[in-house]
Formats: sequence, structure tokens, C-alpha cells
Amino acid sequence: MRYDYDHGRRDGLRLALAALAAEEAKWAVLLGESRSSRTNAARQIRHKAIQIAQKRLQTILNRLIADEDTSATAELASALDKLGL
Repeated sequence: MRYDYDHGRRDGLRLALAALAAEEAKWAVLLGESRSSRTNAARQIRHKAIQIAQKRLQTILNRLIADEDTSATAELASALDKLGL
């Protein structure tokens, strides 16, 4: 039962990382595109917030795998490689 819970947790965190990666890609394209400095500043703030959220999720994942065996480490590494992190 515990394995299923941990596996589900890792899957949920991977899904969150994928969603954040898509959002980051969206905002990265829009950076500096507007003529309004306010809009550009707001976009930069959103982009940075997404990057921080990605780092926090990656830290949580790293803490989860510290308690697990090496097979989970390989699984996590492949998932992070797919996301480009």
C-alpha cells in the first residue's frame, strides 16, 4: 500500500512539473514582446514565479527519492530528462 501511495505522489509531482514546464515555455516566448513596460514586468514576474515553483517541486522530488531505492532514482531521472530539467 505504501508503494502505491509513493508512486502516486511521484506521478502527481511529475504532472505538476510538466504543467509548469508548459507554462514556462508560454511565458518565455512573451517576455519583452509588449510595448508596455508594465506588461513586460508582469510577464517577467510570472516567468520567475514559475521557475521558482519548478525548483521547489524538484526539491520535493529529490527529498522523496532520498528515502527510496535506486530504481526510483532512475525513474525520476528519466522523467526529469523528458521535461528538460
